[in-house]
Amino acid sequence: MKIYHNPRCRKSRETLQILQEAGKEPEIVEYLTTPPTAPELRDLVDKLGIAPSQLIRKQEKIYKDNFKGKELSEEEWLAAMTQYPKLIERPIVVAGDKAVLGRPPEAVKTLL
Repeated sequence: MKIYHNPRCRKSRETLQILQEAGKEPEIVEYLTTPPTAPELRDLVDKLGIAPSQLIRKQEKIYKDNFKGKELSEEEWLAAMTQYPKLIERPIVVAGDKAVLGRPPEAVKTLL
């Protein structure tokens, strides 16, 4: 099990806590310091069953300053998330070939 985690994010901390209370000790990837590559992001969105554009945090300043109102291809969104990892919605929890977005944190229970 792996969690793409931001320790400063309340939802991310809550999701990690749910996992730990269930006896799981996931591999923790602090994606802001160790951003996923474009192929890793492609794998994540495939496991989540969403398009890359659906993983974008649209309230981030980076989004508003650089991307709001622009039409990007899904591959361009992947490149944007690798360049600006703050754009990645979090937390993402992966278990095998499945993944969930911890919004709300309780969503992670589907992987337990």
